[in-house]
Amino acid sequence: MNHRIVLITNVEHFVGRPVAAELTAQGTTVVCHDQSFVDVAAAAAFEAANPALTVVRAQAPAEIVAAATEAFGRIDVVVCNDAGAAIRAPIEQARPEDLRAALEEMVVFPFEMARAVVPQMKARKQGKILFITSATPLRGLPNYAMYVTARGATNALTVSLAQELGRDNIQVNAIAPNYVESPTYFPPELVEDPETFAKMTRNIPLKRLGKPEEVAALVAFYASDKSDFITGHVMPFAGGWA
Repeated sequence: MNHRIVLITNVEHFVGRPVAAELTAQGTTVVCHDQSFVDVAAAAAFEAANPALTVVRAQAPAEIVAAATEAFGRIDVVVCNDAGAAIRAPIEQARPEDLRAALEEMVVFPFEMARAVVPQMKARKQGKILFITSATPLRGLPNYAMYVTARGATNALTVSLAQELGRDNIQVNAIAPNYVESPTYFPPELVEDPETFAKMTRNIPLKRLGKPEEVAALVAFYASDKSDFITGHVMPFAGGWA
């Protein structure tokens, strides 16, 4: 895995930073995208704080892939670390525009990332696409139909692309977290409140929240040659909740 080029999207969100740190520690070349990098100062600050990582400032999926490929010649693994607002609303109050936004962030963007990177992977007959999604579609979550629908669509994209791309030796998998500490969904101000923590862990068999570093270790496995015979797998990472 030491010679692999891994592209991580939305690195400042969800589990992006721990994944980047884990892969870098293993000697992997890591290229990072984030929406905030359109700002030159933000991109420079990130690079200064993370000298082992390479930043691409492009935002459109095809341009992100092109920039990373120009810098390193190829992309071996794409980690689509996509995140979007989990808006709580009963169906009669849910707004179609919010659903469209969720689909754009958590379905269309990773779809376009896969579409952009697949041609070079097909040409080499080798590659890996890993979507970071959610366990919520595996069980359902009342009043979160928009979020769950978007995440479920990307889980479906995973199994469909795995069937399509397997003949080209491209593995497509998804890690589906829930109840994992992250600045996006379970930030410290929630986790550190005893009453909130008790409510969150009530339905988790392991009675704790997952650590982002644990997700990162699983990403490293899927990004390595140890997972070459695994594809079309949506892996729940939710402490037994799903």
